[in-house]
Amino acid sequence: MRYRTLGRTGIKVSPYALGAMMFGAIGNPDHDDSIRIIHRALDAGINVVDTADAYARGESEEIVGKALKGRRDDVVLATKLHLPMGDDPNRRGNSRRWIMTAVEDSLRRLRTDHIDLYQIHRPDPDTDIEETLSALSDLIHSGKVRAIGSSAMPASDIVEAQWVAERRGLERFRTEQPTYSILSRGIETEVLPVAQRYGMGTMVWSPLAQGMLTGRVRRGQRTDLRRAAHFKHLSDERRLDAVERIIPLAEEAGLPMTHLAMAFAIAHPGVTSAIIGPRTMAQLDDLLAGVDVTLTDEILDRIDEIVPPGTDVGTLDMAYLPPALQRPALRRRPADDRAADDRAAA
Repeated sequence: MRYRTLGRTGIKVSPYALGAMMFGAIGNPDHDDSIRIIHRALDAGINVVDTADAYARGESEEIVGKALKGRRDDVVLATKLHLPMGDDPNRRGNSRRWIMTAVEDSLRRLRTDHIDLYQIHRPDPDTDIEETLSALSDLIHSGKVRAIGSSAMPASDIVEAQWVAERRGLERFRTEQPTYSILSRGIETEVLPVAQRYGMGTMVWSPLAQGMLTGRVRRGQRTDLRRAAHFKHLSDERRLDAVERIIPLAEEAGLPMTHLAMAFAIAHPGVTSAIIGPRTMAQLDDLLAGVDVTLTDEILDRIDEIVPPGTDVGTLDMAYLPPALQRPALRRRPADDRAADDRAAA
């Protein structure tokens, strides 16, 4: 396994990172089997494990904590906070109040005294970014956190966070965790260049497009993906059209779809690692079998023809939407102020 530097942190990480979202009730409820999968990944040279407090409401962190017993020092351990951890409206978000509680909860579940990379899972428009960075800075100074990162942040928010950190003398985000795949290339326009400009590492999630780039989702065919019943993007006609064009390309290249998709994700110079999220040992072994795949310029050019650089084919259901898109009132003037002529309002 070749290792890359995570931004300018000096931390060396594998191009594949093990995502732990599927460990626990929402994926693989067998703790022992999940632990075996984690150990198999570590034995193969993967040295990054990425989880979050919200994955199975803390169960994923508990599994990771048990799996890393005796191996903690060899792993770059990453987790996240922000998503709801209960009905209490203050047990979520990026406020200092919640950060200080959430980190202690995660440390306990992970059975460790420090987190190598602590990330905010999503931006929080209700919390001043200075408030968030100040709390995270204190965690670094206390030794409980080694580095901090963001996830799903728009480029403008990344820039603002960097400037706030510099002006206020706070620790800055060292990483960003955006979604990236052959079907979701929007971050190539601004997010990846901005991250590179500020020396941030990137760990991209969903390189297999939530299973659409596994070959298990085809037009006019039933799929065995359990999540297909819950996510609209898995039946998006535009995404299905692109998949039907990518499949013969993979066949011509003599590659499984999964290997093509992963090799594409880690080929971009702005990408440090791509997060894989296996639920079973078979899925992990399939992905590990493709670690030595290199895509030629010809294949990458063909992919560009199917999905042009910097474009997204449809939108992931779980993609972050800023308030300006979520709230109609932020993009619509009051009804009596929409006309160009005052007489229309009268």
